[in-house]
Amino acid sequence: MSQLPEYVDGLPNICGSEPLVEETLRAGRAKPAYLPESRIDFDHIRAACAIALHMHQPLIPAGGGDLSTAAVISNLKYMWDNQHIGDNYNAPAFHWCYKRIGEFVPQLINEGKEPRVMLEYSGTLFHGMRAMGLNDVFDALKNASCNPDYRRGIEWLGCPWGHAVAPSTPAQDFRLHVKAWQHHFAAIFGLEALARVRGFSPSEMALPNHPDTAYAYIKTLVDCGYQWLLVQEHTVEQPENGHGLEKKHLPHRLVCTNSKGETVSIIAIIKTQGSDTKLVAQMQPYYEAKSLSRWELAGKSVPPLVTQIADGENGGVMMNEFPGKFMDSVRESSGSDVSFMNGSEYLEHLFAMGIKESDLPTIQPSFQKRIWERFTPGAGPEKLEQVIAELKKEDGRFHMEGGSWTNDISWVRGYDNVLGPMEKASSVFHEKVLKPGVSSNDPRYRNALFNLMSSQTSCYRYWGQGLWTDYGRELCRRASAIVETDF
Repeated sequence: MSQLPEYVDGLPNICGSEPLVEETLRAGRAKPAYLPESRIDFDHIRAACAIALHMHQPLIPAGGGDLSTAAVISNLKYMWDNQHIGDNYNAPAFHWCYKRIGEFVPQLINEGKEPRVMLEYSGTLFHGMRAMGLNDVFDALKNASCNPDYRRGIEWLGCPWGHAVAPSTPAQDFRLHVKAWQHHFAAIFGLEALARVRGFSPSEMALPNHPDTAYAYIKTLVDCGYQWLLVQEHTVEQPENGHGLEKKHLPHRLVCTNSKGETVSIIAIIKTQGSDTKLVAQMQPYYEAKSLSRWELAGKSVPPLVTQIADGENGGVMMNEFPGKFMDSVRESSGSDVSFMNGSEYLEHLFAMGIKESDLPTIQPSFQKRIWERFTPGAGPEKLEQVIAELKKEDGRFHMEGGSWTNDISWVRGYDNVLGPMEKASSVFHEKVLKPGVSSNDPRYRNALFNLMSSQTSCYRYWGQGLWTDYGRELCRRASAIVETDF
């Protein structure tokens, strides 16, 4: 299998070989990726647990004193070089966190155990670490992910390249993020490893609930070859009654319909609880799974899957307690009737039993039942906006800004000073690059895309006002300037 170069003209390889990437994913989907190597006795275990670790560092214009000319570097490098400021002393610990799963999984498999962990690293983190020369991280992760002796232990999840949040990122840009991550991952780990990527991990667990935005989001994932995504339990509802989920430890079928009446669906694996890193660091999913027994799905007895994701590096509990708890839990669970499993592995076992996607219970984004009670799909976007406006007027809690792991942060409100420049950069890129059909192989395209995606990182919203907002605005300015100057 041919290999993509990791860097092109000094930039990460994020575009230019889309047909090869798409063909790799299409061919990969034709057969199970994890079932042939799975050593889980699915017919006899009571329950299973899945843990995912999300890793991210933004790129920031902080490589120099003047914001307008400073080099774009990883926030990790800034921390590393300024360990005397705040909690930047954590930089070496973060480096270890990014690498350690690549050592834990081979160690445990060599002991005869069956570790499982899902990993999601943003494209900005990959690039930032490589630019810092942290090659030991890549070497460890490559060995654990690509070596046939170990790869059953790790499942990589796709994500938006620049950690963009779906509800407030223009749909055409979000699609570029999704494709760029696949491209970049293939250039680092190889096309064979990319063919095994089936699940998607959304930034901040954000699920758009506006029907047109949600439809565009899921359509992007399906078009880009994803089979399933992680969904936060509080961001979805049952279509028939608008209530929360009854059997959250089983996979569901997320169905999204837009104002034109078009429908798209994808498998959803439900992430439960909050987003506290302590839950994963202290192996809460494993201990909850130990309290469960098999459930019925489509007339068959199946083990429930307790699923949780957390930042893989943030917080003292994750930095310090996770290794011991992970090792102990894997050792205890291996060979027992409660197993660690990864998402795709679990789904492939279900499919092997004869369960089909259509057998899964249906869900939709939160608040949509109230829309469908007043709006007929196909009535068009204008009528939809009218219905949404009426519902907002009647109920102050009704919103269409997307749900995420936290219910008290909107990804849209209060960010005008960043969203304005972001929208300008996006609009200029669309008008001068996408609309005229500039080739994704063009070096100018790659440079403009790199800057556009770097500017759309969620950190520039989450942290509100101050320096991070300045960083975001500066990256947007550069993205716009590059497009206006080069095209």
